[in-house]
Amino acid sequence: MILFDEIHEQPAVLENLIRTGWADIREIGRSLRQQKFRYIFLVARGTSDNAGRYATYLLGSHNRLPVALATPSLFSLFHTAPDLSDAVVVGVSQSGKSPDIVSVLQEAREQACVTVAITNAPQSPLAAAATFSIDIQAGLERAVAATKSYSAQLLSFVLLSEAMRGTENLPDDVLRLPEWVAQALQVSEIAKEGAQRYRFCQHCVVVGRGFNYATAYEWSLKLKELTYMVAEPYSSADFRHGPIAVVEPGFPVLSIAPSGVLYPDLFSLAQELHQHKAAEQLIISDNPEILRLAQVGLPLPAGIPEWLSPLVSIVPAQLFAYHLTSVKGHDTDQPRGLRKVTETV
Repeated sequence: MILFDEIHEQPAVLENLIRTGWADIREIGRSLRQQKFRYIFLVARGTSDNAGRYATYLLGSHNRLPVALATPSLFSLFHTAPDLSDAVVVGVSQSGKSPDIVSVLQEAREQACVTVAITNAPQSPLAAAATFSIDIQAGLERAVAATKSYSAQLLSFVLLSEAMRGTENLPDDVLRLPEWVAQALQVSEIAKEGAQRYRFCQHCVVVGRGFNYATAYEWSLKLKELTYMVAEPYSSADFRHGPIAVVEPGFPVLSIAPSGVLYPDLFSLAQELHQHKAAEQLIISDNPEILRLAQVGLPLPAGIPEWLSPLVSIVPAQLFAYHLTSVKGHDTDQPRGLRKVTETV
């Protein structure tokens, strides 16, 4: 039950980070605004990499900054680091211990770049290598599968984005995130009942787009880690460019489709999968219209801005992965062959 408990700790984790972390992150943003840089160079692995995917949309949309995702082995193994001129280099890691992630920030410092660490371990090697360090304050995360540290990383990017824009007082929508996450936790019983349909499922695709492209990747990762399914993530656009051919009657397609600019595209895809493919659909959305097309619908609270929805939409996904793991008879806290801290070079 450790994983289940940590999923339910997320409202408190987000509330605490907003309350105690904003002042420090605001100062980091003030310092970054004084620097001359043209883009963000971001390095991460695993769940943290998925938080980085969210950052590519958030910082691109709200800060007009290109975000490049690093290839760590160029630094740690090939020793052919690219020229990072005009970049702020950001490293994201729950543990802050992975040597390849640390090596990127160390090289960036040698190239005189400003560096930022986003980590749950403020005394870690990653934090030590950074000019500025953001403590995500998620607390000890004992389950192998990351949940509360992921949502805290997402929120850290939200706060950093606001700080880099010169925000002094956080918008009401950001302040409401803990409330919305608490509401999203109420779908646990629906997710538990829905998981029964997928007891013998071994393959699926997970679809999201825009800000929730990150959610598709993180949901698929949780399914792989915990249930051992082959779960492939796609944007709805990329899915139409070939992979949709794998869908036959009864094939599971899991989608994240909150209200916003991209909702019509995701609704159109769900209609196609329903009418012409007879797919098995599990959909996370705040819109009853698309939930009616699903065999299993996991409702989101109403009123969440699209750019903040990944912090809420991941919660039903985590709960579904947890319950499906239990239904399949696997250990929810200690997946086979995995450790909490993975140190790659």
